[in-house]
Amino acid sequence: ATEHIIACFSSFGYERVKPPLIEFEESLLSGGGSAMAEQTFRIMDPISQRMMGVRTDMTMQVARIATTRLKKKARPIRLCYGGQVLRVRGTQIRPERQFGQVGSELIGNQSPKADSEVILMAVEALYSLGIDDLSIDVGLPTLVPSIVRHLDLDEDILKNLYAVLDRKDESKLACLDSEISIDTINQLEGLLRITGPAKTALTSLAKLKLPKTTAAECHSLESVIYDISTAAPAVNLTVDLVESRDLKYHTGITFTIFAKSIRGELGRGGRYLTGDKEAKNSEPATGITLFMDSILRAIPTSGENKR
Repeated sequence: ATEHIIACFSSFGYERVKPPLIEFEESLLSGGGSAMAEQTFRIMDPISQRMMGVRTDMTMQVARIATTRLKKKARPIRLCYGGQVLRVRGTQIRPERQFGQVGSELIGNQSPKADSEVILMAVEALYSLGIDDLSIDVGLPTLVPSIVRHLDLDEDILKNLYAVLDRKDESKLACLDSEISIDTINQLEGLLRITGPAKTALTSLAKLKLPKTTAAECHSLESVIYDISTAAPAVNLTVDLVESRDLKYHTGITFTIFAKSIRGELGRGGRYLTGDKEAKNSEPATGITLFMDSILRAIPTSGENKR
């Protein structure tokens, strides 16, 4: 299944790279990789006495390859990869700590069309494996920060706010009116209420009075949803504009793919920067990671092969 997906990505012009299983800590956890620091197994290199880490994800490794070894290659650059990752702890949805990943990254293009390309390519790969009844949840984790940025809230209040939004707790959100302006709470309540089917969510989003600074983000969201619903009408599209968990390094649209009756996500991805915002070689990128343990459970079985 891994090679089948890689072959599908390759047919779209994505070239395969092989990130290292273990790297020195300062490289592995640089830039956006710092978001996975708590999940990283560490060992000491007996020769240099420097700490090394086992990869927990390959996205930022591939991004680093693009901005170093492949920095002279014409943009946008399309890369794909596959391999095992290891994490300190699992989650309720995915208790496994070691599992296979297959992914792709499109680096050097800011257009929403890049997000649409990556999503639709993943849908094509899953369809080719016989996996249908797909559902994609599209998010925009940068929207809430854009709304509250001008309020200059302290870190504890922000942490509490994001926790309330992640729990979709509208009553607790209303209780924050002593720390957050009523206008902002109304905007956030509006975002909470439109979580659900994409078409109705976009209609409701257009009616909300949001800061002008969010216009470009909302336009990108509309563009991506239009592209997916047009090219893959059978896919069930939903929107969640306040989700922020596990999305620390994303700088734009995010997406999670599910299949009916299968525990856990088939894949997830989104827009990010290949390095720190201040870094000269930082580039806009978008990518997706498919989780092979979930995909193998989703592939329809046709009985055991004869031997």
